[in-house]
Amino acid sequence: MNDAHLHLIVNHFPIVGLFIGTLVLIAGLLLKKTEVKLTAFGIYIFSAIASAMANKTGEEAEEILEEIAGISHSLIHTHEEYAETFLVLAMILGALSLIGFIAEVKKLKFANFLTVLILLFAIAAGVSATYVGTSGGEIRHTEIRDDAAVVEHESDDD
Repeated sequence: MNDAHLHLIVNHFPIVGLFIGTLVLIAGLLLKKTEVKLTAFGIYIFSAIASAMANKTGEEAEEILEEIAGISHSLIHTHEEYAETFLVLAMILGALSLIGFIAEVKKLKFANFLTVLILLFAIAAGVSATYVGTSGGEIRHTEIRDDAAVVEHESDDD
């Protein structure tokens, strides 16, 4: 397994974790269940850690991709820029979630306000995550690019 392979394994965790955490947090708010909100905060903290791992492996994967013919350096650069923004947002979300976790456990007055703030921040980070995921996929998956060429195939019946 090389660094590019490791990056492909790790990079899905922060994005998927973010979306699962958001669904769990919404459920926790609607059900007014502290345990469910704490679970969401834990998922966000995990996603922040996974973001750091994806960022680290991404730097190493870039070195491998730059040696492959036909790989667009501009697509790699775009993905890297989106990933850096997402990393910052994920780290802030992880830190807010840690504070939210403590506030919920200690039943602090501002816990509900903080939980709503975390949800809004998670949604913003989710928008960033879609750009990271799409731009990363575009590096090797030409079929998802806006400039994908449409090729007609002849039918076997001809």
